[in-house]
Amino acid sequence: MSQIAENITDIKRYMSELGQRARTASRQLAAADSGAKNAALLAIADDLDNNREQLISENKKDLQAGKAKGLDAALLDRLELNHARVDSMIEGLRQIVGLPDPIGEIFNMNYMPSGIQVGRMRVPLGVIGIIYESRPNVTADAAALCLKSGNATVLRGGSEAFHSNQAIAAAIGRGLESAGLPADAVQVIATTDRTAVGSMITMPDYIDVIIPRGGKGLIERISKDARVPVIKHLHGVCHVYIDDEADPQKAFDVAMNSKTHRYGTCNTMETLLVHDTIAVEFLPNLAEAYINKGVELRGCERTCAIIDGCKAATDEDWDTEYLAPILSIRIVDDIDAAMGHIHDHGSGHTESIISENITKARRFLREVDSASVMINASTRFADGFEYGLGAEIGISTDKFHARGPVGLEGLTSVKFIVLGDGHVRT
Repeated sequence: MSQIAENITDIKRYMSELGQRARTASRQLAAADSGAKNAALLAIADDLDNNREQLISENKKDLQAGKAKGLDAALLDRLELNHARVDSMIEGLRQIVGLPDPIGEIFNMNYMPSGIQVGRMRVPLGVIGIIYESRPNVTADAAALCLKSGNATVLRGGSEAFHSNQAIAAAIGRGLESAGLPADAVQVIATTDRTAVGSMITMPDYIDVIIPRGGKGLIERISKDARVPVIKHLHGVCHVYIDDEADPQKAFDVAMNSKTHRYGTCNTMETLLVHDTIAVEFLPNLAEAYINKGVELRGCERTCAIIDGCKAATDEDWDTEYLAPILSIRIVDDIDAAMGHIHDHGSGHTESIISENITKARRFLREVDSASVMINASTRFADGFEYGLGAEIGISTDKFHARGPVGLEGLTSVKFIVLGDGHVRT
């Protein structure tokens, strides 16, 4: 399915040939029925299970190289594949088998005055390029979602996971072939040379869309240099606004969960906005709970006057995705000020209002321009699984094509279909 990295000397030629194979495979995959795609996914799962010792052995090579390079403990943890994580990959593949196949779905069929029927059909995007870092399980997850949605895919994992990704790629290739599908439907780039990424994002003849998954620096670079459409989110600066008509217990629970459930995720709250008239009564107890959890608080001048030990927030803090136990807090005069802050400093990811006033809550839903907007719920729910998508390939803060968690449907497009019976236009 791929060449050995050491034998690739002409990166541009290698990438062009890989792209051509992906384009050819995409046409075959688009015509595949659900049974063949599901059979391939199950075969890949079985192959990973049967060859897990080899997979873990290849992963140890990456771990040893990572330690030699001085990767920190968190990165090494994300890189590691143990039996439990292999089990999770296998279970993820089998879960995707159980999801409805979106391809070929026909909807919005309507009769026109001329007598024709006009509707839409869901179709694959074609070839999806995915660029990601660290976690080798992304190789299996991304391949499975693309396969189920009828798309060929070109995967470029991080160099730190090279051996792991190639072992997973081999299992995917064998699974595809056993189901009668082209192995080239999923190709993992077999070189760590970074120029391969530059080629990948400038091949619109072969790749229809790029999805980068990684740090802000990677995504900014891809977005700047790509000649292929990009589905992305740069960062998640998520907000919770506690209104003056909020239920105090709901507000406390949602504010705690949004921040402390997990710190390193893009749907974690980074800024808490609190209405001025309830701040003195509400914030001290909440601040104490945060501090007991080890959360560092940074606040506006009014916040610092209420909370002992709160650091003064800088202008940079309001725009920062901490991905850490740090929280910015601002006291605002009203819902307009809260929405104004979100407009100025939000990343378009996820925002939540805590209020018992349905009129204000619905206004917040309507006027806040983010991929997910919530009432009385934790921002941590902004997730494909929690939204009933079954799985996701990422979260998009773009406004075109896909927005929010991108599941199987987000990896498809639609075309118009017309049914007639000899109709001619007059």
